[in-house]
Formats: sequence, C-alpha cells, structure tokens
Amino acid sequence: MRSSEKDRNMKNIRNFCIIAHIDHGKSTLADRLLDFTGAVTEREKQEQLLDSMDLERERGITIKSHAIQMDYVHEGEEYILNLIDTPGHVDFSYEVSRSIAACEGALLVVDAAQSIQAQTISNLYLALENDLEIIPVLNKVDLPSANPEEVTDDIVDLLGCDPSEVIPASAKTGLGIKEILDAIINRIPAPSGKVDAPLRALIFDSVYNPFRGVETFFRVINGTIKKGQHIKFVNTDKNYYADEVGTLKLKQLPKKEIKTGDVGYLITGIKDAREVKVGDTITGADNPTTEAVAGFEDVKPMVFAGIYPVDTEDYEELRASMEKLQLNDASLVFTPESSAALGFGFRCGFLGMLHLEIIQERLEREFDMTVITTVPNVSYHAYTNKNPDEIILVNNPSDLPEPSTLNRVEEPYIKATIITKADYVGNVMSLCIEKRGEITNQTYLTTERVELSFDMPLAEIVFDFYDRLKTVSRGYASFDYSPIGMRVSKLVKVDVLLNANKVDALSALLHVDNAYDIGKKMCEKLKELIPRQQFDIPIQAAIGAKIIARETVKALRKDVTAKCYGGDISRKRKLLEKQKKGKKRMRQVGNVEIPQEAFMAVLKLND
Repeated sequence: MRSSEKDRNMKNIRNFCIIAHIDHGKSTLADRLLDFTGAVTEREKQEQLLDSMDLERERGITIKSHAIQMDYVHEGEEYILNLIDTPGHVDFSYEVSRSIAACEGALLVVDAAQSIQAQTISNLYLALENDLEIIPVLNKVDLPSANPEEVTDDIVDLLGCDPSEVIPASAKTGLGIKEILDAIINRIPAPSGKVDAPLRALIFDSVYNPFRGVETFFRVINGTIKKGQHIKFVNTDKNYYADEVGTLKLKQLPKKEIKTGDVGYLITGIKDAREVKVGDTITGADNPTTEAVAGFEDVKPMVFAGIYPVDTEDYEELRASMEKLQLNDASLVFTPESSAALGFGFRCGFLGMLHLEIIQERLEREFDMTVITTVPNVSYHAYTNKNPDEIILVNNPSDLPEPSTLNRVEEPYIKATIITKADYVGNVMSLCIEKRGEITNQTYLTTERVELSFDMPLAEIVFDFYDRLKTVSRGYASFDYSPIGMRVSKLVKVDVLLNANKVDALSALLHVDNAYDIGKKMCEKLKELIPRQQFDIPIQAAIGAKIIARETVKALRKDVTAKCYGGDISRKRKLLEKQKKGKKRMRQVGNVEIPQEAFMAVLKLND
C-alpha cells in the first residue's frame, strides 16, 4: 500500500518553469496561474507577485528566481504544480540554467505583438539541452497590435510543433489559463527518480533571511530529505543538520520530509551565503550519493569596476554595506583598492552591466550610500617576456605590466546573437563591426526578421553597446550573448593626465586601433566638464610616455592691464609677465578637483 501511495504522489507532481524574453508577460502569467489555482487569497493578490524587490517591480524585470507550489484538481485527481520562476536577463543565465535543470517542462511564452526575440531562443536551447517538454504559449493576443497567425507560424517553425499545440492566451485578462494548466498536467512528464536511493537534491536558488540565515531552495532528484537529517553539500564538502524542511507556498510550509520529485526549502542556520552555491548537490552525510548533479560551476564575474564612497570617511560604512549585500547576492565579489584620485574603495566583480546597475542602485536605496563608480572593464590575461606561460589576471588597468616587459594580452570574447528587422541589418552590422565584431552567421528567420551572429570582444559591449543597438534599430533588435573564451589582442593602457598628474581612476585598456580616437574624445569631454581654475589645466591622454592627445582648460584671468591706458607698451608687458609668473607658480601647487560627471562621461563618449 505504502509504495503505491509513494508512486501516486510522484505521479501527480509537475515541475515547470516559464521562459520568455524581457517584457513578454512572464510575471503576469505567473500571477494568473496562482489566482486560478487558488494559491493566493484575494487579500494577498498584487501585480508581479513573485517579484518581491522594489527594483524588480519598478523595472518590470525578474532579478532573483523564485519558486512556488500550487495545488490543482484535474479530472477529480489532485496535482501538485511547482513553478520555478527564472530571471529573464542575460546576466543571470547561469541561474536560469540551474532552474531549468530542476524542471521537466517549460512554458515558452511569446508576445503576440513582438514575436520571438533573442533571449527566448537562448533560453529555449537551454531547455532543450535538458530534455524539457516545451509548451508554447502565445501571450497578449488581446492587444490591438497582436499578430497571432504570423507569430504562431514563427513558433511552429522554431519548435517544429503542430499549430494546434500553441495555446493562445492573455495573462492580463486570464484567457487561456485553464488550457495552460491542463497542458502542464497532460504534456509534462511526472518526475522520475528512486525513492529508495541515497538522497540527491539540486540547489537552484538561495536567499538570505536576517533571522534564520540562508534559506536554500532545492529539488529532490532521488531519495528523501527529512527534518533533523545530517546532510552534506557535495561541491563545498561541508556538513550540516536540516533544522527545517518544507514546501514553498506563498508562505513557507514546514514538513517532516520532502520526497523524490518535489521542490522545497531547507534551513540549516548557515550565515554565509557563499557556502550555499547554486547548482550544488545535497546528499545524506551517512549514506552519500556517488554522483553529484552535473552542470555545477562557480559563477565568474565578467565585468569589473571600482566603487568608491563620495566622502572618504564613509569607507568603513561602505564595506559594511557591501558585506550585507553579499549575504543576499553571492555572485558579487569585491576586494579593497585605493586610488590616488578617489582615495580608498573597492574593486568589484559583477555578472554584467545590469548587475552593476542593480548593485549601485541597491547601495543607494537600501544603505543610503552615495558612491562613485569608475569606468567598468573586463578581466584580461597578461603574459610577460620573463615568464610567457604564467597568467597575470588583470582586473584593473593599473595591474597591467609595463609595455617593455609585456609579451601579449588576451581578452575575453563572446558569441553575440542579434535578432532584428530586415530593414536595420545594415545599421546593426556597421555598429558591430565598429565594435570589432566579426560576423559568423546570418539567417533569415522569416522574410522580415534576421538573426545575426557575431564574435566580438566582451569589453566592447560593456559600455554603451546595448543603448546604441536599440537606437540604430529603433528598439526592434534583441540581443543575447555567451562567452567563447580568450583571444590574443593588441591592447594598450591609456592614461589620463591632469596638470601632469596621472588620474588612475580614468585609465582604460583599449585596442590599439581605437586608442587615439578614444584618447582624443576623453580629453575633449573632460575639457567641457572640468571647471576653470586660476591657472591653465593641461588634459593629456598618454600611452606609456607618449602623449597621444591634449586639450587645455584655459585659466580665469583678471585684466591686469585695465588701469594702463595710453603710455608705453613695456608697462603693460611688465604687468602681464608678473601675472604669468604668478599663474605658473599657482599651477605647480594647484590641485584639480574632478567632478563625478567626468567619470560617468567617459562611458558615454559617443553621445
């Protein structure tokens, strides 16, 4: 009797996620599913229910993935549906891949007005690699601009499915929600796994709770996890006790045990978020599993930037704020550094530009810290002539060895996929070629829409690439990328000198072909932004000892010859010479303050 009950329990579980491009209605669809299954009461209802951070709600994006369990009765039988929500942005693609690995099926949501976009395709490939059952959902069919027939054809071409399998829906009005739930039960397979095998569970997310420590979200693949059990995390090789396990309704629901195929949360009293790594395997300490869940990797930061307090006295406060943020976000890495121009601060590693923006905004909102962010750069590998095989990691331009000792520098490359309307192909191509991209493929998805693939340096997309792509394509291009390794590149370090003093916070590693151009633009931009002083300020861009560009901020001058009217010219000359000497002496002791806009302006050189 008991084994058949176990089988029935597993047979009635469905684990699924929702994959979609940004703004295709993923969070709204999740809201409607929760309403329909009665997982939320009238009182708890709100828009974007699973997006709990203010930032997520304002920007309309999902930053952290979430999981929630729904109960649904279908043809007289009770089913448990576990929705594992995923972030949509390319910066968080590793989190997406782990959430997908915890599921058996996925709802592929496509906007009927916008059709298939780049991230839809990249997340779809992730789902297909994990052998997920895909249920295509055509969302926003109630919009006047919707084009359901054409977009259905695009989905059929992409998936090779039958047009009748595409479910037309509107997450706003609730149209098609019942059909989606029926499809989840009928099309997505029940979890497979052995209840009697040793415990093997996949961690797909964790969140920091200030009162209870780190809450770990997992999916049991084999075996059972019980309250009070002695457990072990395979990749970090640490042991803990399961103080509490339970399932994830809107509020956590403690249980005695979580069985094969189900999704739940675990509290072990861990206080350091870095000990719980997404993608790790949980197993029993007494009877461990022999094979960990495949696909685990340590998340590596892609973009680095210096974060400094505006007031140097706030350094310790900034450190405390960063440590608290790191509890919530284990992918943030930081080390102390100092700069002659900005004092003490931190060199931080981020998953991408969106991650950097979010961290900066959270520092300002949650901790009241006003910070200066230096020019973001990526991580390079440098090799010296003395030891050509030893990799020197360069996360900061000042770490680059002297040009005389340098053998070569390698920079990270990415494979960029851009989907755009056929009318804008020329504009998009010229933008990518300007950013040192090499086109590798061009495919017409339909007569109107083209998919372009480029190999390009990651450093080139860090600054303003995304904004400019939207501009040249009038908002019609969508963009996705994945890293493809390091390649040798001709890079030089461009320094900015103000009044003959190096400003290390404005140094940048640039490709030789762009160095002169960007050096000149930097000098021109700084000339506009640095306020005039009582003396001339030379602004120079230099590679090593060679000056490649120069601008001068002219001094504010008093008209010392105003009182000399008529008379000999030598009297005027004497007064001007005296003023000139004073200005020269002033320039030797003068100090130039750099406004915060100057650091930001370097990012927007093309505006």
